[in-house]
Amino acid sequence: MPKSRFFQRARRAAVGLAMWSATGAALLPLNGCAVAALPCRVTSATLKILPVVGHAAATLFDACAAAID
Repeated sequence: MPKSRFFQRARRAAVGLAMWSATGAALLPLNGCAVAALPCRVTSATLKILPVVGHAAATLFDACAAAID
């Protein structure tokens, strides 16, 4: 018996709420400067994955995070 649309949407909403709650709980202990530097740090960590130019490209974002801190 297939599930109704209502239950599928309710499940999707519950998963979304849990995801946003987990994100908020992870950011809660960070103070103001750490929250402001978070986009620079995430971008830097993402760029460092690239094999050849990753660390060179991430240098700018590391400097951005250091300047904010």
